[in-house]
Amino acid sequence: MTAESMPLSVLDLSPVPTGSRPSQALHETLELARTAEAAGYHRFWLAEHHNIPSVVSTSPEVMIAAVAAATSTIRVGSGGIMLPNHSPLKVAETFRVLGGLYPDRIDLGIGRAPGTDQRTALALRRSREALGADDFTEQYAELRAYAEGFPAGHPFEPISAQPDDVPLPPVWILGSSTYGGQAAAALGTGFAYAGHFGTLDPSGVIASYKENFQRLEHDGKPHAILALAAIVAETEERAAQLARANALSTLNLRSGRPGPLPSPEEAAAYPWTDAELAAIEDWTGLVSTGTPDQVAADLRRRAEVAGADELIITTNIHNPAERRRSFELLAEAWGLKKQ
Repeated sequence: MTAESMPLSVLDLSPVPTGSRPSQALHETLELARTAEAAGYHRFWLAEHHNIPSVVSTSPEVMIAAVAAATSTIRVGSGGIMLPNHSPLKVAETFRVLGGLYPDRIDLGIGRAPGTDQRTALALRRSREALGADDFTEQYAELRAYAEGFPAGHPFEPISAQPDDVPLPPVWILGSSTYGGQAAAALGTGFAYAGHFGTLDPSGVIASYKENFQRLEHDGKPHAILALAAIVAETEERAAQLARANALSTLNLRSGRPGPLPSPEEAAAYPWTDAELAAIEDWTGLVSTGTPDQVAADLRRRAEVAGADELIITTNIHNPAERRRSFELLAEAWGLKKQ
C-alpha cells in the first residue's frame, strides 16, 4: 500500500484544557468523532489512562459505546484496553456487547502496560502479585478461548461470554517496544506501534512483526498501524504556538507536575530554562507540526520509512475547535473523501 492511499485514523485521549471542566472533555471527544467521520477518517480509537489530570480517557469501553452511538459508519475501538487491568472474561463480554450493538464497526485493541503510575496500577489490579505478573500471553489466550472455546477439561470450559452469537471484534495488540510486535506476530493479530511516544525506530519493530507473523486460523494477514502525533494549523506560526503548548504539557507530566493541557498563551508566558528548551527539542521531534501540506508530507514520509499499512493520529490542542480543525485540515491535505 502506498502512503497516498493509506487509511488515516484518529486516536483520542480526551484531553482536558486548562480552564475547562474534565467532564467537558468527554463531550468534546464526541464532537471530534463526528468531525472525524464527516472528514473521512477510517477508525476512531479511545485510549486507556488513569490518574492523569491532563486526560480523562479512563473508560474506553464506555466511550466506545458513546462514540459509536454518535456516529454511523466510522470504525470505533480501543487504543487500547490495558488487559492486565481487566478480567479477560469481562473484556470478552464487554466487546461482544459492543459488537452486538454496532455490528462490524468495533475494534479491540489491547496492551499490557498499566496506563498509569504504579500506585494506581496497584489500585486497579488489587494485589502486588497481579501487579508484578508477566502473564499477558496467558490472559490473551483466555480472552480468545471465550470466543473459540477452552480445551476439554479446562476449569473455565463451562463459562460462556454472552452474547455468544456475536464474534469477538478484530484484535490488535498495541506496543511501544519490541514486545508488542513480537506478541502480535506470534498470536496472529494486527499490531499498532505507539510512535507518538515510543523511542524505538518503528521500521525495525514493524518489519520484525511482518516477517514473523503467524497466519493462524482466526486471522488473515499482518496489518501494522503506526500511531503518530500531529498538529496542523493554517499557518506555520500558529502551528508552532500550538506545538509549544503541547510541549509544555509533556514537560509538566515528565517533571512530576501533571495538569490540564496549557494554552498557547500559557506556554508563551512560561519561564523556560535552557535545559527545558533542550529537552523539548527531543519530544517535539515526535510531533509532525505545520501547515496541512507540510504535515501530510511528513506523515507520508514517516509511514513509508516505517513500512506502516495505516496511520492513526493523536492531536493535543487546548482549544477544542482548533483541535477539530487540525483534523479537518489534515484530512483535506491527505485527500480523504468526505462523508
